[in-house]
Amino acid sequence: MSSAIRQIPLDTATRHHAHDFHQIVIGLEGQAEFEIEGLGGAISAFSGCIVPANHVHYYAGTGQNRQLILDLPSEAHCLIGIHHELSRLFDAPRFFALDEPLKRYLNFLLLELEVAGESEPQQERLAATLLGCLNDRLAGTPVPPRGRRLDLARLDRFIERHLATPLSVADLAREACLSEAHFRLCFREQAGMTPWQYVRARRLEAARHLLTASDLPLSEVAARTGFASQSALSHAFRQSFGQAPGHYRRQHRPTRLPAFDRQPALDQGRKK
Repeated sequence: MSSAIRQIPLDTATRHHAHDFHQIVIGLEGQAEFEIEGLGGAISAFSGCIVPANHVHYYAGTGQNRQLILDLPSEAHCLIGIHHELSRLFDAPRFFALDEPLKRYLNFLLLELEVAGESEPQQERLAATLLGCLNDRLAGTPVPPRGRRLDLARLDRFIERHLATPLSVADLAREACLSEAHFRLCFREQAGMTPWQYVRARRLEAARHLLTASDLPLSEVAARTGFASQSALSHAFRQSFGQAPGHYRRQHRPTRLPAFDRQPALDQGRKK
């Protein structure tokens, strides 16, 4: 699959899905709301978001809107070979705004698309230039010195206190007293995964605990662990544990419930 650049309006009804290719969405007209695995934000003209592959995302346009969308498979020419470093843009979802030079490049790109049409080679070149410029702005901070150890226990407590609310990498970086770029590099080196993957794993572990230790409905479990909806929790849970949350609860729930859970049934029995 090659890169594809298209311009479309987004439905004003909320939709959600995940796909096996990366995506960049840039607003051209109007507004749109996105939530990418718990990270929410709005985009308008000259601002956008990065959607890594296999991330469930909810989206809805507001009124008349038009978005530029780049579909970028991991084997796209603009992400391999001499451009392989650009794939780090998709380590985690994020929102961004275009500066003046990038606004001018976006206008050029739109004009060039009118001339080039669906020419795959030209679309790849246009995408590579855009990704390179975004990478310079979003991930261009010099590599920090090695040796700084993060206090993961402190971060775990911070995540636990904020499980029910959206968390960004910037929030975690502030808690660690580091710049976002420095934090990303230190975290990946120490934990072996991106901060977003780590937060997602903590949310899923908390959800797994609530499924076996409480009678909370799945929608409430999702809300308490930071998932946008029951379906978002179910999708993530299946990906990580290979089964639906309801099935996991039936398999692992203790057969004997605490007395306070069983009392109503006993009372009903006395009334008969």
